[in-house]
Amino acid sequence: MREPTRLFVLRHGQTAWNAEMRIQGHVDEPLDATGRWQAERLAQALAGEDLAAIYSSDLQRARATAQPLAAATGAPLVTDKRLRERWFGRFEGQTYAEIERLWPDEAERWRRREPGFGPGGGEGLRDFFTRSVDAVLELGAGHPGQAIAIVAHGGVLDCLYRAAAGVELSAPRTWQIGNATINRLLFNGERLQLVGWSDTGHLEGDVLA
Repeated sequence: MREPTRLFVLRHGQTAWNAEMRIQGHVDEPLDATGRWQAERLAQALAGEDLAAIYSSDLQRARATAQPLAAATGAPLVTDKRLRERWFGRFEGQTYAEIERLWPDEAERWRRREPGFGPGGGEGLRDFFTRSVDAVLELGAGHPGQAIAIVAHGGVLDCLYRAAAGVELSAPRTWQIGNATINRLLFNGERLQLVGWSDTGHLEGDVLA
């Protein structure tokens, strides 16, 4: 029987656009000071894990979160553009309020989570789900009996939670996906399983203290 792969699934640290509730998508925003602090705390929390590899989105906010973890664990860091956030087309760079004002009909379809709809002319939800989940399954399949870290984005983590918990794409989200939280999954060679979600213990205390 195949030994499962342990996955640490991690969202990047905070950016200025996160704080402003501004859609990033494929826009390559850097971490802000809080995000860099979160990345260091995340690395400290997982420093004792025997990671076979760290796979990161190629966008700099994910890479900058993964780099301290690679330094702390000695695990090789590999970027993979399939782990990028969903592409939101003309929504990118806009706040939620601006999207509501400029494109109310599209905003409503986005809120309804229509699986085939690409907000702002961007990537459809179903296509995004397939892209990101298939990438993680492929990466997990290469490490039976080992542990790996996946450093990606909120949308990617949402898809992975849905895949593991069997939640429909159109269902509203009822779980948290915070910056630099630790989320744990198992991959048994066929499907993902939830182990733990939204661990924030390492982020307690004063930022930059």
